[in-house]
Amino acid sequence: MSIEIIEQRLTNYNCKTRLDEINAIKEISQEIALMALSKAGFFKEAEFHGGTALRILYGMNRFSEDLDFALLKPKNDFMLDSYLVHMERDFEAYGFHVKTTDRKDATKTIQKQFLKVDSLGSEFSLIYPGDRSERRIKIKFELDTNPPKGTQTELKYLTFPLAYSVLAKDLPSMFAGKLHALLCRSYEKGRDWYDFIWFVSNKTPINFELLTNAIGQQGPWAEKDIIANKTWLIKNLTEKIHLLNWKNVINDVKPLLNAREQSSLSIWGVEFFLSLLNKL
Repeated sequence: MSIEIIEQRLTNYNCKTRLDEINAIKEISQEIALMALSKAGFFKEAEFHGGTALRILYGMNRFSEDLDFALLKPKNDFMLDSYLVHMERDFEAYGFHVKTTDRKDATKTIQKQFLKVDSLGSEFSLIYPGDRSERRIKIKFELDTNPPKGTQTELKYLTFPLAYSVLAKDLPSMFAGKLHALLCRSYEKGRDWYDFIWFVSNKTPINFELLTNAIGQQGPWAEKDIIANKTWLIKNLTEKIHLLNWKNVINDVKPLLNAREQSSLSIWGVEFFLSLLNKL
């Protein structure tokens, strides 16, 4: 019965291409992972944020590849491994064969795990099966064990594959986290700029307390006692927008969008994003 539930969920996506189907399977896998973590009590200690949270909890259109979390209180000896054991059991119950690969570095505050799902097409009825290598997917988990102060959270409820709750950053805090990534990330990531459009379009307020603490903790302004406000933010975002290679930015986000959304990438560039700053 569990496999049938997944197959019905996949049907609801109305996939048109193999890429659509792979993105749908990734998202179904992410929802199973969230349910398993919730059942194991993970969200008593951590919150969910990032692009996948925006997609699953708030209906953003683009697909996302990672699951990003942060502890509610700093705890450098926190171990994600015990929760992953529960998660693997739940995946097995729904017909997935999974393996987790530990990528954490004990000297860093970010724990990373990779979930490898290797059953697509062997147990599920797929419209676009492809070859076996294409049926393997990988989902990255990241956990910040020393998050900056100032995050505000809210409890969200989901019903697939069963009803459960997830503690997540509220939208102003998510926007602050995204702005920190836009300003401080050392490489070009188009999905960050897609999310920026989403936040601006939804007139999302910014949690400036969290942004101030985040830039003071990590990035080029670390320990420089900068107080982030709207004036400071617009100045530094303007500089960042002028420096980016927009071809690379577009190429990063394009595989995560459907064909209709991909057409809007033609206007991405300096002038378009500078115009969005006026709407902050």
